[in-house]
Amino acid sequence: MSGGTRDLRLAALTRFAIAITVLNVVGHLWLGFEQSIAHPLVSLAAAYATEILLETLDAWAASRPRRYAGGKAAFVRFLLPAHITGLACAMLLYTNSRLMPIAFASAAAIASKYVLRIRVGGVKRHVMNPSNFGISATLLAFPWIGIAMPYMFTESLVSWGNWVLPAVMITSGTLLNLMFTKRLPLIVSWLGAFVLQAYIRSLLFDGVFLAALMPMTGVAFILFTFYMVTDPSTTPNGVRAQIVFGSSVAFAYGVLMVSHVVFGLFFALSAVCTARGLLILAAETLRARSPAAELDVRPAVRV
Repeated sequence: MSGGTRDLRLAALTRFAIAITVLNVVGHLWLGFEQSIAHPLVSLAAAYATEILLETLDAWAASRPRRYAGGKAAFVRFLLPAHITGLACAMLLYTNSRLMPIAFASAAAIASKYVLRIRVGGVKRHVMNPSNFGISATLLAFPWIGIAMPYMFTESLVSWGNWVLPAVMITSGTLLNLMFTKRLPLIVSWLGAFVLQAYIRSLLFDGVFLAALMPMTGVAFILFTFYMVTDPSTTPNGVRAQIVFGSSVAFAYGVLMVSHVVFGLFFALSAVCTARGLLILAAETLRARSPAAELDVRPAVRV
């Protein structure tokens, strides 16, 4: 990874961490978040502890320096992804008064980065979106758990406030993905394909087109669009590949809706990340078995 890429990644992580922290603080104090204050605190503790533990074990197994070593600044930078994941899991899941499922979600999310990895060009990379994986795993493991109520993000807002908050999220998310993650093609393809699959479902199953578009009006959809599906570590870099990825998530969502599967956004992203990971694994396996593999010094193909 080049220095410029590392700088962009750190800048994106820092801004994302600040944004999600502010949203959680404002949400619990004024917006009407339904979870208790203990939920994000427990979630963060689980995310931090799991990240540090697994990094220590992984560094020991690989005989390499720990990534959090090198002073306070390095330690803070190391924990930025865990911070984002912990707050995302606590904010998007609703477990009533139970705290352990939230801890499970954060721990599973972080663990996926160390367990579900594929060696690409000699470097191990995780393929599952951590926050989305933790949420999906928790929804499957605990059927009585649901996602956060859509109304809680604007429950305490009135009049123009209902428009200002989504506008701020969309504006900041667009700038973040334009300047740092470079994932605008993915966002556009995801939104366009979402509208298309809604139209196709309304035609095939005699549904109401506008009703199928209703999820797009919620704050949770905005958060998913600009801050989850665009994770630069688990999405492709190429423009064409981004278009395929974003469209695939939308159509996977449509299939899940037709199949009467709830929580379609999270499961659709998990399914597409899994499929992408298998494709990368297959491509890397074929490349390694190629007679010319030892002479090929080009970077591995990005899927």
